[in-house]
Amino acid sequence: MAINLQKGQRENINAPKFTIGLGWDINNTSTGGAFDLDASLFLLDDNKKLVSDNHFIFYNNLESPDKAVIHSGDNLTGDGEGDDEQIKIDLTKIDAAVKEITVVVTIHDADTRRQNFGQVRNSFIRIFNTDTNEEILKYELDEDFSIETAVEFGRIYNRNGEWKFEAVGSGQRDGLEKFVSMYQ
Repeated sequence: MAINLQKGQRENINAPKFTIGLGWDINNTSTGGAFDLDASLFLLDDNKKLVSDNHFIFYNNLESPDKAVIHSGDNLTGDGEGDDEQIKIDLTKIDAAVKEITVVVTIHDADTRRQNFGQVRNSFIRIFNTDTNEEILKYELDEDFSIETAVEFGRIYNRNGEWKFEAVGSGQRDGLEKFVSMYQ
């Protein structure tokens, strides 16, 4: 049975192979443009910096060099039920230099389209065992981000040989570029 996390809570990930599912729905708005949310992962070292440029996983770089992290690709609309984007992680293959994986969701062209996370609803991150499909945990983002265009949903980190997930839920308005500059 999955554990529903609140912001700040942590939980062990007791599966060597798991999938991160991200989902969201869009409020009816008058912006006139479609919403394109993008899931990105930053594979970080002990210093909270990218192990390499190829350890930034997003719609233009769908897998890590060690093939331990594989992104399903870009969902341009968020239509439908369930996960809108998925990222598979195999900890048995992950580069030993990776100590943390930060999960970020951004709105593509948010400023141009005059969109923000206040117009997004039912957003969540869930982690499930890739082999059994058993859901391990779920974090529903229930805060109102009225001006933010990027949200760090959570982080997966290695502490004393155990991988854990922390529900972060921290938004900012400078988009993906802000996260890239933080982690390079």
